[in-house]
Amino acid sequence: MEKNFILAGFGGQGILLAGTILANAFMLDDKNVTWYPCYGAEMRGGTVNCEIVVSDNEVSSVHKQDTDYALVLNQQSFDKFVQRVKSGGTIIANSTLVAESHPRNDIKYVFAPMGEMANELGTSKVTNVVSLGVLASVCDIVNKASLALGIEKVLGEKKKDLLPLNIKALNMYD
Repeated sequence: MEKNFILAGFGGQGILLAGTILANAFMLDDKNVTWYPCYGAEMRGGTVNCEIVVSDNEVSSVHKQDTDYALVLNQQSFDKFVQRVKSGGTIIANSTLVAESHPRNDIKYVFAPMGEMANELGTSKVTNVVSLGVLASVCDIVNKASLALGIEKVLGEKKKDLLPLNIKALNMYD
């Protein structure tokens, strides 16, 4: 089994953090994983994405032409990465910032109001973690328990006070 993921949005949405959490969750599940960040020179507001490859065996390469899952948090990322989803793959989009459309008929679409769900918790800063919960609900190789452990590991001792909020965010979507 080898699966490819792209997580994308704009700077400040926590895309790289979400990718780090996902990669850690896979490692905690004893999978082989690579994590490859890509971001522009801008800090906040520029395009940011990361690619993750997970496998039971050694990962064949870091950067793939196409992806099994694209998790996108803004319209620009949806427009850019919908074409990179493999036939039969899935794109998961934050419908708070992405207009629902189906430009291809050979992939699965999941639209969820991730930004609105995060705001229900009092902050848009956890939209990225809400998105991981949505991913876990549609992807059978990652689960919320492993993601929760990944969050705990990535936040570490210095930010453990943020753990309860992030666990709530992870479980917002069923």
